[in-house]
Amino acid sequence: MATEYGQGYGLPAEPGHPGNAERRRPRLPAALRAPVEGRTWRELGYVLLSLPMSILLFTYAVTMVSLGAGLLVTFLGVPVLAAALAGCRGLGSVERARARGLLGLEVGEPEPLRVKRQGVMAWVGVVLKSGASWRSLLYAVLQLPWAVLSFVVTVTLWSVGWSLLTYPLWFWVFPMYGGRDGLQLYGDDRHRIYLDNPFEITVTAGVGLLFTLATPWIVRALTTVDRVMVHGLLGPSRLATRVVELESDRGVVVDTAAADLRRIERDLHDGAQARLVALAMDLGLAKEKLREDPQVAAQMVDEAHGEVKTALQELRDLARGIHPAVLTDRGLDAALSSVASRCTVPVQVEVDLTERPAPAIEGIAYFTASELLQNVSKHSRATWAAVEVWRTENRLMLQVVDNGVGGADTSGGSGLSGLAERLNSVDGILVVDSPAGGPTRVTAELPWRAERTR
Repeated sequence: MATEYGQGYGLPAEPGHPGNAERRRPRLPAALRAPVEGRTWRELGYVLLSLPMSILLFTYAVTMVSLGAGLLVTFLGVPVLAAALAGCRGLGSVERARARGLLGLEVGEPEPLRVKRQGVMAWVGVVLKSGASWRSLLYAVLQLPWAVLSFVVTVTLWSVGWSLLTYPLWFWVFPMYGGRDGLQLYGDDRHRIYLDNPFEITVTAGVGLLFTLATPWIVRALTTVDRVMVHGLLGPSRLATRVVELESDRGVVVDTAAADLRRIERDLHDGAQARLVALAMDLGLAKEKLREDPQVAAQMVDEAHGEVKTALQELRDLARGIHPAVLTDRGLDAALSSVASRCTVPVQVEVDLTERPAPAIEGIAYFTASELLQNVSKHSRATWAAVEVWRTENRLMLQVVDNGVGGADTSGGSGLSGLAERLNSVDGILVVDSPAGGPTRVTAELPWRAERTR
């Protein structure tokens, strides 16, 4: 599993080029931009739509559940209750789409209904047993009081803020209400009100400005609660998400184990097995030549002895590739030092561990470092490298650094992507920092599991 460094990058685009993706700093601070930002108006639209949607959800849920509960004395109660839950799941899909469009919240679909048998009652049983169905019902009930609160607070703040902020304009828009003692102002006389009441107008507009600037952040806080409700009640449960992750990880582990078995079988078939077959044939010929020409037979035995040494070395290399004995006997420090000694560039190894992790984690860390150093030897064009291993709380950290040309990437089905999948199968993470021109820094993070009695 090796990836190529220095690929997938080129010269930077010219300034202003569309592909350069230059980021420009906004001229106004966030506090001043908030009232006119698109995100603010989308969140306002979400709050305003929440009230009619929550009324629809609450009315449907309470009506259908009440109807189903009232009909439980007959055989129709259970199907009606299941239909109510199914309808809440459907309305939950609308709510997820609304949150996705207006709040930018990406929420996955809840676990689907798996009906193993045919028939209405089988479907009813699956719906009633589904936790996602009951969470959708709970969302329909809880959404209404929160939507009313959010609607009242948002509309009040927006109305007060913009009304006070535009207070000076009312004398121009409605001049008949700008005078005092019943006198009306028209034409050029309208500007007198500003001269007569400068303090009142300034303070009123200032208070309106404060309300206007603060309202978007209050609305954002209100929609944060909506995000939590949608994600927690309408999305997949943590257990279901974890089950999907474990199923995916199990597939990766199975595929990796199958690939390792195929590699071992191929190495045995093409390497040591082929040499042993040739050795057996050479010894058979030497046996036949022993009486006729002992000198030739001795030469053939000497050649067979050399083949035996080569086959033993291949078997040692193969055994080291499966699980090196030095790793089992002496731990990561000695094993990584052995790997570093075979690298084509000088490698500095530093292992700071007070105790050894579990054999499975230790083995994954060893093979990860081995693959990364192999990449350094083959592709990086580096002149030095370093390997560091340490523990941070309940995580085992492994970092490989080199001063090569950079350009390493985990995409495109490279060897690094395979390493990332292997680490992910045990809840690990692989982070690659390899800009064009180098240096390359690859950090692997593994869960710490203490060593048991071996």
